[in-house]
Amino acid sequence: MPVTVKPDSEAVTGKTPKRAALAGFLGSAVEYYDFFIYGAASALVLDKLFFPNVDPAVGTLAAMATFGAGYVVRPLGAVVFGHFGDRLSRKKMLVLTLLLMGISTFLIGCLPTYGAVGIAAPILLVVLRLIQGASAAGEWGGAIALSVEHAPQHRRALVASWTPSGALAGSTIASVVFIGFSSLPEDQFMAWGWRVPFLLSVVLVGIGLVVRAKLPEPPGFERLKDAKAHEKPPVVTLMTKHGLSVARVVGCSLYSVIATIGGVYALAYATSTTDISATTMLTVKLVSTGAAVAVQPLAALAADRVGRKPIFMAGGLICAASAFLLFWAIGMENLPLIFVGHFLLVAVGYSLANGVAPALYSEMFDASVRYTGVALSSQLGQVLTGFAPTIASALVVAADGGWIWVAVATAGACLTSVLVTLTVRETYKSDVDGLHTA
Repeated sequence: MPVTVKPDSEAVTGKTPKRAALAGFLGSAVEYYDFFIYGAASALVLDKLFFPNVDPAVGTLAAMATFGAGYVVRPLGAVVFGHFGDRLSRKKMLVLTLLLMGISTFLIGCLPTYGAVGIAAPILLVVLRLIQGASAAGEWGGAIALSVEHAPQHRRALVASWTPSGALAGSTIASVVFIGFSSLPEDQFMAWGWRVPFLLSVVLVGIGLVVRAKLPEPPGFERLKDAKAHEKPPVVTLMTKHGLSVARVVGCSLYSVIATIGGVYALAYATSTTDISATTMLTVKLVSTGAAVAVQPLAALAADRVGRKPIFMAGGLICAASAFLLFWAIGMENLPLIFVGHFLLVAVGYSLANGVAPALYSEMFDASVRYTGVALSSQLGQVLTGFAPTIASALVVAADGGWIWVAVATAGACLTSVLVTLTVRETYKSDVDGLHTA
């Protein structure tokens, strides 16, 4: 039987919700700067430096697969960090995930290439990518749980939305940094320029740690810790009592393929099959993700007023349609339409869904398993997200360079999210400490 606690005034008044939103924003920005700097590198340089002795198309496929490897381990990371986050401390786990992400990203920037150490280079690359993936899983679930539990009822979606907005901010910063260094002469960029964005992550990690260390635990969670001491592990409770909620979040999460199709694969596809430059595509991504940082809180604000489901589903439908426009425009090398297609895909469709997702997911679980529930179920859904660029690469190879099946697959994932969301109970007016949707 879930333990129910009453809201604490400290959780819903004063500066704490704002601090929770800021901590979620900055921590997520750091995590996803690190996570997506790898995405840009995998699209532009890792195939040449770590998989140089294969056909270029196979090298791109291999580099995309190492990107996807970071998603395979995310469910495991969600279980481990979720267990201790639900039992021990939300905050301590979030500090640990930030440190792990920062260290692994810095070390990627220090790795020797295939030309220096042979097969050991891609092996080390995959190991560090797995550490990145595990820490990202713990970050996402924990930051959302902490934000929701500190937020007032009428602003839960808004406060929680700053976590995915931070992820987009981190991705935007990653684009800016890579635009700068990719403009170096090619020999300098390949020799050392690609490493600098990874090394710079230590600065962002330091900022995130300072903010996160000052945030208190949610009062409701503090009161639950003693009661949970003799309960079954959170993952066991989750699977036995919240199985339907887990399945729903997995299905809803499929829209997130947009993060890697729009943010990583579109870059690789454009630069490898057309004459569009990497700088142009990175600029397209920069404009869209920069706008999305502002759009997501607006989507969340609307969801606090009219409900989670209509905003989330509208985003999924727009993503499904705009995927076709983007890849058609890339195939035609039509730069204005590439900007329009990418903007609709990321800044509009993806932002509507992504700004609401934290509240939608977290409100399906009670406080005793919320960290584990949000982290594990969303990361199971995002395994497809991680391998979407790999699948897209394979589809393009099978279609002799054609893009249509990439758009079809992307739209299919988004429409599945919409259909699953129809089965979810609307909870925007419910008390977060009493929520449980089974």
